[in-house]
Amino acid sequence: MQGSTPTPLKSSASQGLTGRLRVPGDKSISHRSLMLGAIAVGETRASGLLEGGDVVDTAKAMQALGAKVERTDDGVWHVQGVGVSGLMSPKGDLNFGNSGTGVRLALGLMASTPLSARCIGDASLSRRPMGRVIVPLSEFGARFETAEGGRLPLTLHGARNAVPITYKLPVASAQVKSAVLLAGLNTPGRTTVIEPVATRDHTERMLKAFGADITIDHREDGRHIMITGQRELKAQVIDVPADPSSAAFPMVAALITEGSDITIENVMLNETRTGLITTLIEMGGDITVENKRLAGGEEVGDLRIRSSRLKGIRVPAERAPSMIDEYPALAVAASFAQGVTHMEGLDELRVKESDRLAAVEAGLQANGVATRSGPDWLEVTGGAVAGGGLVATHLDHRIAMSFLVMGIASAKDVRVDDGAMIATSFPNFIALMNGLGCRMAPAS
Repeated sequence: MQGSTPTPLKSSASQGLTGRLRVPGDKSISHRSLMLGAIAVGETRASGLLEGGDVVDTAKAMQALGAKVERTDDGVWHVQGVGVSGLMSPKGDLNFGNSGTGVRLALGLMASTPLSARCIGDASLSRRPMGRVIVPLSEFGARFETAEGGRLPLTLHGARNAVPITYKLPVASAQVKSAVLLAGLNTPGRTTVIEPVATRDHTERMLKAFGADITIDHREDGRHIMITGQRELKAQVIDVPADPSSAAFPMVAALITEGSDITIENVMLNETRTGLITTLIEMGGDITVENKRLAGGEEVGDLRIRSSRLKGIRVPAERAPSMIDEYPALAVAASFAQGVTHMEGLDELRVKESDRLAAVEAGLQANGVATRSGPDWLEVTGGAVAGGGLVATHLDHRIAMSFLVMGIASAKDVRVDDGAMIATSFPNFIALMNGLGCRMAPAS
């Protein structure tokens, strides 16, 4: 969103929310569909793809690297791949906009191929450190030139003779794990990632679906994921399920708004992504799963959510990897719960689109919610929320959406200083939420 005009928004107290809806396709699956399709042999077809700015930027990057990418009028994306060793140096910069997932995974995809590419992003992404992926990718033989602090703009020089590595994740991160596995695709021999704590496994599932030689072994020191490189991938047909991170916002909205009863259709229920659902149920949330089924190798179902009286709980650190993007929405739910909600294991939130933990706490306090925090924890004392505050979003889409949800159940309007970046992940957010009965609008 660098250089764009801010779009202030507000939300106001709303009546019971009702209706059925489908939120955008899962962002994680959408990014990976485009990237693996770009290096597969044949044409990959993906329907239900999230068409927000983040994913569109990834599509443009794959096209700049040599793949043919087009969207047809029926909403299906077609990706003609170039093979695992076929990526080429782009003629211009690769602009990843606001997407940390896009740039970090793409760096892995390129690291073991002898090409050079300069990666840029918007103001928010340019503040986010890339060191967590630069360290392991350098071990393959890739070289990096970065701005101060390992940030964008960043120029990658892929390895001419990549060597396989064994890398143990120092901090649980699906992005870092995925970057290393993607680099292993064009590296001779076996690359191994060891994760002491299990993280989202979409990359492993999709690699297997595309025909990669990947094995997983559970050992005392963690989960070992091993990939044997230089095996061609086969193009796939993919139906992208709804994103549980996007479902978080209408889910919390329905829980905190009296008289609500909504159903969110076709939500991914991968166990590495359902931490928020588990937590909200523990808090007393009335959430049921209907029509559970398999789609594209992932478990999906319809979520029925009814307004509930929530109570504060302790959310353990080991749950963080399964809901790391949902903590802003959870913090809003906790603001309306009776008692104290204590959330642990939040250190990764310090290096999201913003210092997301600090941004959440500041937004809560601006609206009269009592909080305490530490380097990796947040405590929220809930009850009735006064509202009336202005929230600084720091170009973070999840901060913007979370606090707009807060306003629909607060005594006074809640305003966010900018909602333009919401389009990166949830293009029709305002229209969809207002369709349920929310009152969200531009702020004067």
